[in-house]
Amino acid sequence: MRIKRTLLTVALATFMVGNLSAQISQPIVLDLAKSLEIALSENPTIKVADLEIERQDWVRKETAGNLLPTVTATGSYQRSIVKQEMAKGLSFGADNTFTANGSLTLPLFAPTVYKTLQLNRTQMESAVEAARASKVTLAAEVKKAYYNIMLAEQSLEVLRSSEASIARTVENTRTMFNQGLVSEYDLLSAEVQLSNLKPTIMQTEQSIATAKMMFRMYLGLPAEQEFTLTGELNDYAEQIMAGGEPLYADLTDNTDLRALEIQMQMLQDQLELYQSQRLPTIAATGSAMITGNDMERPDFSAMMGGGAAGGTTGGTTGGTTGGTTTTPAPAKNSFWWQHPISAGVSISIPLFSGMKNHHRAKQARNSIQQLSLQRDYLEQSVNLQMQNAINTTLTARESLLATDVTVQQAEKAYSIAQTSYTAGGITILELNQSELALTQARLNYSQAIYNYLSALAEYNRVAGRTE
Repeated sequence: MRIKRTLLTVALATFMVGNLSAQISQPIVLDLAKSLEIALSENPTIKVADLEIERQDWVRKETAGNLLPTVTATGSYQRSIVKQEMAKGLSFGADNTFTANGSLTLPLFAPTVYKTLQLNRTQMESAVEAARASKVTLAAEVKKAYYNIMLAEQSLEVLRSSEASIARTVENTRTMFNQGLVSEYDLLSAEVQLSNLKPTIMQTEQSIATAKMMFRMYLGLPAEQEFTLTGELNDYAEQIMAGGEPLYADLTDNTDLRALEIQMQMLQDQLELYQSQRLPTIAATGSAMITGNDMERPDFSAMMGGGAAGGTTGGTTGGTTGGTTTTPAPAKNSFWWQHPISAGVSISIPLFSGMKNHHRAKQARNSIQQLSLQRDYLEQSVNLQMQNAINTTLTARESLLATDVTVQQAEKAYSIAQTSYTAGGITILELNQSELALTQARLNYSQAIYNYLSALAEYNRVAGRTE
């Protein structure tokens, strides 16, 4: 029976693992919008940025807790083993003592806490902006990786088309060689050109695999997950040649500049925080206590009365001849409870702290000056990045328009060269040159589309956009 259960468990586990492997190995179809959606939700960088926002929220709540009342309670019990004694057997202290104490402190004026809350809000803005910057950067990288895969796949398609065309040329040349129409040199030249193309094809296949690995990393996909991309680079050509989208040098949403502005505000908040530490702090206080003990309270009146009677009877004998000595009457053994309550206001005024706050304020002002200079330099750098992205985009579009005409001319020239070679009008070298020119024109066409799309992604990154 135990063996059957073990076999059933193993079979079930094998089925579940096989089912999971089948789900992972099943290719998924991705377009650009879906890729961005997955990356912006599954990439570890984005998750870390979101967690940092959550952490800053807890920091703010922790600071806000300093404005709420602070309530503490303590309790104690004490048992006396040996009590202190005085003359005539008089002892002090209780056998059992119970004490409970509660205190409350409520801040009425806490300038340091107010300024810390202001700093926490700015820190939250910094975390939110950092998360947005991560999304903007990731979106640009995902787009470039997406277009890079398309470029590699389209380049491979061009190379395979060229390989098929050259293979046909080799077969035609071999037939013509067997018929004595061309020399062996022509056949060898055609075969060499075909062989030279194979390493390029293998290298392109490897670049596709590498680009897909990078793309999986951006999207947070498992290494075993296969996928296919919808469309191809040529689908963007018509829109690009029609003019594309308008480009403006707007740096309002640039993440670097906004992050620097928030950092400047954080330094200003720190300066105000240091200055607030010179102000007094006012708080309301209150306390309540209840204590009880079973200390014996002797009857002093009985003790004094007994001594007088003995002295009268015995004369000068010290009160021993008239009767026995009187001892204090024991008190009633019961708990004695007290419950004092007090309330008040406390004020704390910082008078001198070794000039620490003064020097901290000096440091903050110095940092603000440094950041102001850095902002001017950063603004120039970002402007340069924006202009470069716009120029690269426009150059890529002009290049695409030129290569589109070049491809048409190369296709026509290759068609003429094939006909002329078959008729014996040109040599194999001229045919090879024509075929090579066509292949290069098609590759340049794909590269021009990629350059435009990549430059546009960089433009959106500098502009601070994720779309």
